[in-house]
Amino acid sequence: MSLKRIARHLVQHHWRARQIFPQAVLDRIEQTIRQGEATHSGQVRFVVEGALDGRPLFRNQPARERALDVFSHLRIWDTAHNNGVLIYLLLADRDVEIIADRGIDAKVGAAGWESICRAMEAEFASGQFERGVIAGIAAVSSELAKHFPPQGPHANELPDAPVVM
Repeated sequence: MSLKRIARHLVQHHWRARQIFPQAVLDRIEQTIRQGEATHSGQVRFVVEGALDGRPLFRNQPARERALDVFSHLRIWDTAHNNGVLIYLLLADRDVEIIADRGIDAKVGAAGWESICRAMEAEFASGQFERGVIAGIAAVSSELAKHFPPQGPHANELPDAPVVM
């Protein structure tokens, strides 16, 4: 367990996520998800967590493991075509993880998701959080549109609103 990481998470806590992602930005992200989902039959969720606290922090939980927990908690795996995708940002670590249900993950693969994550992190490194998230959502939607095009009207199985933890 790194003391530097603990300090970063304690200092950057949850207020930082609200500062970087005010309601107007969250509204634009939600609109981007909604527009993307019109091009495919998948489901996309965006979650930003300012920092880990308590048990996850002190047991040094990696962002990927935390993203898996969030994926399960939000029941993103519970879609009709197994094509739900979580874009998870752990702000204190500036680490993006994409967790995809088995239906879409089998088609895109780890390298495809990793490429999207690294592009988002490059935008974040230059302070362009909104642009990075919107580009990431567009890239995920593009993959979903290739593999799960819309087939008539489909239900919106998961909320489009971003989650700030």
